[in-house]
Amino acid sequence: MSIDELCALKGPAAKDSVLYLWATASKLLEAVAVIAAWGYIYKTHAIWDKEKVGMGYWFRGQHELLMVATRGKMSPPAQPDRIGSVIRARRDSHSSKPDQVRDWIAKWYPNERKMEMFARPYTEMWPKHDGWETTNTTRGSAPGRLTLTVV
Repeated sequence: MSIDELCALKGPAAKDSVLYLWATASKLLEAVAVIAAWGYIYKTHAIWDKEKVGMGYWFRGQHELLMVATRGKMSPPAQPDRIGSVIRARRDSHSSKPDQVRDWIAKWYPNERKMEMFARPYTEMWPKHDGWETTNTTRGSAPGRLTLTVV
C-alpha cells in the first residue's frame, strides 16, 4: 500500500478521537502526512527503546516513535496515569510492538471503542472492525511499518 493510498483511507474513527501511530525514524514525514490527511492534529510522541540495535543507513535503529494526534475533543490521560516518554521494552518478532502500550491505552480510555490497523501480530484485545484489514502479515505492505491505533 502506498503512502497516497494510506492517506486516502477514511477510517471509521469517531469525530472526537485520538490516534496512536507507530513510525520508524525514516518514515517520520510519511507518518505526519497520514496524521494530517486523516484530519488529526499532532500532539506529542514517545520513543520506544527496543533495547536491541537493528539495521539502518545513517544510524542503526534502536527506537521507534509512538506519535499521538487528536481530532475533536479528546483529553490526555489523567495526570496520575501518564507515563514517561521513553518506553523500554525489548524488541520481539518483526514489527510487533510492546503489549504494555495496548494495556495503557485500554486503561486511559476504558469506555471508548478501539481499533488497531496493520498490527503484527493481530491481537484479540480489540475486535477487528468490519470491512477493515487489521492483520497485516505481508512484510512491507504498510509504508514504514505504520501501526495505527484509533481510540
